[in-house]
Amino acid sequence: MSTDNLPPLPEPISDEKERQAHPFKSLKELLDHVSGRDLPPVNFEDSGKAEILPFPFLAIVGQWEMKLALILGLVNPNIGGILLVGPRGTAKTTAVRSLVDLLPMVERSNCHYGCLPEDVEAGGLDSLCPDCAIKYGEGQPLTISDRVRLVELPLNAQLENVIGGMDERAAMHNRMRLRRGILAQADRNLLYIDEVNLLSDDVIDAILDAAAQGSYTIRRGPVSATYRSRFLLIGSMNPEEGHLRPQIMDRFGLRVIVRGLDKAKERLDAYRRVQDYLNSPRQVIGQYAGELAAVRQELESTRERLRQVRISNKVAKEGITMIQKLGVDSLRAEITWFEAARAYTAASGRNTVKLADLHAVAPMALRLRRSNFIDEYFSDQQGEEEELASLTKPFARKKRTAKPKRQKK
Repeated sequence: MSTDNLPPLPEPISDEKERQAHPFKSLKELLDHVSGRDLPPVNFEDSGKAEILPFPFLAIVGQWEMKLALILGLVNPNIGGILLVGPRGTAKTTAVRSLVDLLPMVERSNCHYGCLPEDVEAGGLDSLCPDCAIKYGEGQPLTISDRVRLVELPLNAQLENVIGGMDERAAMHNRMRLRRGILAQADRNLLYIDEVNLLSDDVIDAILDAAAQGSYTIRRGPVSATYRSRFLLIGSMNPEEGHLRPQIMDRFGLRVIVRGLDKAKERLDAYRRVQDYLNSPRQVIGQYAGELAAVRQELESTRERLRQVRISNKVAKEGITMIQKLGVDSLRAEITWFEAARAYTAASGRNTVKLADLHAVAPMALRLRRSNFIDEYFSDQQGEEEELASLTKPFARKKRTAKPKRQKK
């Protein structure tokens, strides 16, 4: 397809211009402003429909909680993943795919086997592959600076696609080498699973293992390899199509209920923006180029500020008391909640978590954590527990009141 007549994408904005791109004090204020901004008219153009030009994240109308959860995940991956639950057509997939314009830079291994300088600190030169050991000895870098990517797991992916298998090209030359799977490709990236509730059990088990350990091992005959797989897991699902296994649900720190837009004006604005994007995606993207550059700058500052954000014992105890009142057993609840509150505080331009910050992220961090099955299970066991307590109570009382025997002289 010819692109000679298409307008060019906006040029990158310099650091100085980024710092002057907006007058807002924090990332949260900037997002609040851009989300309600009106767009100028769009000129129609024949831009083609085969170009991969994501819908701008800042152009999504409404859905504040969903956008906030995704931003908090970019600020602090320690929240443990994000699950978007809602009906079709509520911009879940669009929002996730639009994150590509906001993703940060990371140091990534340029080795097929994923060798890193930190491997030398942990296990010496023997922990590197032969090629990387030579590079390290010669003082050559083992990593390159690269932007975080969005890796999508197809719904029809087989287990071998997910974890990897034998490299067919190497086998043609009588060499045995393993081919990295999607989980290895997702290392230091975002792993997105649409319709996560429809995945097969073996694929879910592989994802659970990698998410828990941060790495996984694949064995094919005499050949084996261990790959890093540290990723922020993002999933979306329509509950009409089936439930999500509790094991994989537990790996999502934030759970967002995505509903349709309630206000007629918002629905009309969403339609107009989608219509403009379909007819002229480059122009719509250009209209948000300045704000996207400013948000990227603010995200970098927010990630740096996160290191200084602290939550006091007083505020933390208030949160734990609320969790206990809700009857949530999992300790991951407060881990996710407090880490999300730290990210929210950093995005608000502060270094100390307030109780209001906890309340702001409480719904997405604490919902869908209680289990009716567990409550019924423990309730059924209550009779047995009481019977055991009654049988052991006299023995315990007798043991406490027994007097020590005098030893004979």
